Amino acid sequence: MKGLQWKRLAAVCAAAALMTAMLFTGCDQQEVKDDKEQSQGGGYQRGEIAENVEISPAKNLQIAPEDYPVVDGSTATIPLSEGFAASVMQTTVEEARQYILHNTTHDAYINLVDGKADIIFVTSPSQEELDYAREQGVTLQVFPIVNEGFIFLTAAENPVNDLSFQQIQDIYRGKITNWKEVGGSDTEIIAYQRPTNSGSQTGMYDLVVPENEIAKAPTEMRMQGMGDLVEAVADYENSPGAMGYSYYYYVTDMWINEGVKLLSVDGVKPTPATISDVTYPIMTHYYAVIRGDEPEDSNTSKLLSWILSDEGQSVAKQAGYIPMGKGK
Repeated sequence: MKGLQWKRLAAVCAAAALMTAMLFTGCDQQEVKDDKEQSQGGGYQRGEIAENVEISPAKNLQIAPEDYPVVDGSTATIPLSEGFAASVMQTTVEEARQYILHNTTHDAYINLVDGKADIIFVTSPSQEELDYAREQGVTLQVFPIVNEGFIFLTAAENPVNDLSFQQIQDIYRGKITNWKEVGGSDTEIIAYQRPTNSGSQTGMYDLVVPENEIAKAPTEMRMQGMGDLVEAVADYENSPGAMGYSYYYYVTDMWINEGVKLLSVDGVKPTPATISDVTYPIMTHYYAVIRGDEPEDSNTSKLLSWILSDEGQSVAKQAGYIPMGKGK
């Protein structure tokens, strides 16, 4: 059996095993949600491309479903992955969806290094993931494919609307502990974090406060899933004192909760416009990552080249993401 066929069979089997596990465990995984789920706190997880979104078929690249690269990735890039697949396979999103299985950021990196995935759509790699690749003798090639903003959120009723980058750093270093220190009410700041190796925690270390400088959060303050963090910020003991972080697309398109608001940073609000023109201060990307030994003429390499083309960027925009702008 050819290597690609074997990997696709493994991916299908993994998907079947995942669905079976969800049925018999009550779907208790933190990051694996139903396609559409109403959470207790009022958040809405879409988890896939919205039904009314149309994806244009690609003109410059066509790959049959059985030959499509095995993909993996983060929760926040599922709709992006679905859009690319539907366009290149020349099929509907619903039909392409069966070939898309994202296991969350850390597992996606491990699967790529272990040869169980051909390409992954993720946030930047953590140091542990880079070390694992090096230990296995694997080189990772990392390509930014869409712009993204790393955002901070608090309860909607919190009177604070803007923080400076320095204030955010001081909060997560434990130097600022009360909202009155940043122009708010006399309320303790409950600064949530995510587990090490989660995509947003890696983003926090890379973009805001290094791991060796961040205040240690107790276990109950480390939210396993990004949706869990949004819900915690919205609902923390009916108090506006909570704060957390995530990625713009996830909070505005995948897990929507009217109980939270996005904070401006240094006077700039995160919006598609400010993320597109890179005026929002805390910029990052979603990335496509492949192994360094990926053949240049493989379908994986062709898919990557197409994603970076104008046509691929147009499909990313159709899927709801912000194409590479000045940061390209």
